[in-house]
Amino acid sequence: MTALTLALKAPATRLAAFGHAIAEFFAGISEGQEMARRYEELSRMSDAGLAARGLTREDLPQAIVRGRAGL
Repeated sequence: MTALTLALKAPATRLAAFGHAIAEFFAGISEGQEMARRYEELSRMSDAGLAARGLTREDLPQAIVRGRAGL
């Protein structure tokens, strides 16, 4: 009986791992879309507006990835 129980748990564990991987994949897509939105928003700002946030145009990619964009 124990062998049967273990055999039934293994597929459930694999299924849970697969479900987690799919969820992480879609979370990554969502995060990438949000980063693109923040980049677009910041890139439309004037240099003075960026400077008020402590950024330059050259800082934008790293600021977006590191989460320093302040949006």
